[in-house]
Amino acid sequence: MSSIHSTTTRHTENKIILITRKTRLEELIVKYNTVGQARFYIEHLGGDFATYQSEHDNYLACVSAAESSLTQLARLQKIDRSFLPNMIFGRDDIVIAVGQDGLVVNTMKYLDGQRLIGINPDVQRWDGVLLPFQVRDLPKIVPEVLQQRRPVREVTMAMARLNNGQTMLGVNDIFIGPKSHISASYTIQLQERQERQSSSGIIISTGMGSTGWMKSILTGAAALQERFDDPRLMICNIAAEPPTYSTDWDARELMFAVREPFPSKTSSATLVRGQIQEDSKLQVTSLMPEHGVIFSDGIEADYLEFNAGLTAEIGVADRRGYLVV
Repeated sequence: MSSIHSTTTRHTENKIILITRKTRLEELIVKYNTVGQARFYIEHLGGDFATYQSEHDNYLACVSAAESSLTQLARLQKIDRSFLPNMIFGRDDIVIAVGQDGLVVNTMKYLDGQRLIGINPDVQRWDGVLLPFQVRDLPKIVPEVLQQRRPVREVTMAMARLNNGQTMLGVNDIFIGPKSHISASYTIQLQERQERQSSSGIIISTGMGSTGWMKSILTGAAALQERFDDPRLMICNIAAEPPTYSTDWDARELMFAVREPFPSKTSSATLVRGQIQEDSKLQVTSLMPEHGVIFSDGIEADYLEFNAGLTAEIGVADRRGYLVV
């Protein structure tokens, strides 16, 4: 459920939306009904329940402190991230996400021009690449955002559009492929190049996502290629510095890579990596009778079906994200 706080000493009539997430302990309680049963489950498997409890307590304290600070500045509405798909944001709302980097990414794709502030609730636990601030920074940061005196980083997003009218945005990446561990069958086309492929799926990455899933795919491929001539060295030296594949967050282009393409009599494997410029589209037509999906930013539960007869066009989205820095 969401909640709205009011105060008689507002600095602005703009609304602040505070986005929160369930802690690991809360998710366990949903599954096992009580704290005691959750504790028994964790300790029975040899885990340290105290880390779950301390993480939970710290997060709730952080959210409480944020609420206390923000109610002095504006109308405040707090919602859990599970309500994001149905949330209607006002044009001038300021959105604040308290959690891990994934919460910032998950929130951004539901915004349309609103400024997003990432708050790191535990700097000892989370690196927080997208969480440059702590709760104690809010009294300074929020007024600066309201007065448009705070710098903002523009973030390019990807969009997949199906021929049935459905669309999906991706802040980090979009996945096209099988729902389970089977091969995906499809045709892929970029400009004049087209071929039929069989693979474990396609990753289309934005600049923000280029250091995530895309980096792991390309790093693994580069390591295998480098050591292909000597089977004894096929295991990558994880201590070595990985190649750099990052792109600027605001770059108006996308990168795609095909995972594990399989060449055969009916499938090719030459169009397996490339850039999608702002004025072009990657077109993928499903040849899968079932289990084909498209999802974004690692949220597998929120997917579009992508079975035979459907064609997806993936390109740079008109909509952009705006992250306060």
